[in-house]
Amino acid sequence: MKLSRNAFGKLVMTDAVGVEHVGVLPVRAHPISAPDEGVSLVGTDGHELAWIDRLSETPAEQRELIEAELAAREFTPVIQRITKVSTFSTPSQWTVETDRGETVFILKTEEDIRRLGEGRLLIASSHGIQFLVPDRFAMDRGSRRILERFL
Repeated sequence: MKLSRNAFGKLVMTDAVGVEHVGVLPVRAHPISAPDEGVSLVGTDGHELAWIDRLSETPAEQRELIEAELAAREFTPVIQRITKVSTFSTPSQWTVETDRGETVFILKTEEDIRRLGEGRLLIASSHGIQFLVPDRFAMDRGSRRILERFL
């Protein structure tokens, strides 16, 4: 398997037989719990073309192409602090500080907060952006208190 980019910036995979597959998308099997393990290269038809057991074991040049594609696809800001919540019922407007700056989003229902185990949470905004809380127990007291009202 060989990976490259074409003139249009699309990821191209050349398989063992020499067939080029244009527009390949890498998809992690477990993006949060095991980001280095299990990456599928999927063709434009949605079928898996190749499987990578460990991303860290792929050649550096291919790994960089895959990681760049994943970074563009997996936009998941990390919530560092919850500054304000408009109301403790839903829908509510949340003002948070993330690793990418301050932002405001709407939480439609309590079900949009998913527990991932070990204190991790995934919060979905009304626009479909997934926000990660890596450890709710390590957050400041005010943020923990707000989260507890919704969990």
